[in-house]
Amino acid sequence: MAKFMLLLHDNPLAFADVSPEQMQKVIEKYQAWGKRLREQGVIQGGHKLKDEPGKVMRSQAGQVRITDGPYSESKEILGGFYIIEAADYAQALERSKDCPHLGYGGTIEVRQVDLV
Repeated sequence: MAKFMLLLHDNPLAFADVSPEQMQKVIEKYQAWGKRLREQGVIQGGHKLKDEPGKVMRSQAGQVRITDGPYSESKEILGGFYIIEAADYAQALERSKDCPHLGYGGTIEVRQVDLV
């Protein structure tokens, strides 16, 4: 069985006007989805990323440059990830299509993990 990484991209402003009660309901949807796939043996791991900018490393003229980022003014940020098992892309997409992330305007990038 192959492994696929689901990269959850979202708009940083998508939840700006969401009340704490509404946010709790959103979280519960993600938890229920993850629990169902874990019980099926599909999810191998995953985490929400912290709500902070992180760091970006680049090599330039032989020097490593470290900057803050990605920036909050970006249209999309990487908010978290899951690692799932599936036979192929078709099954990975099928297993991911009911992820709550899509219902909140998010984008899911699906990438096969190279296990060499």
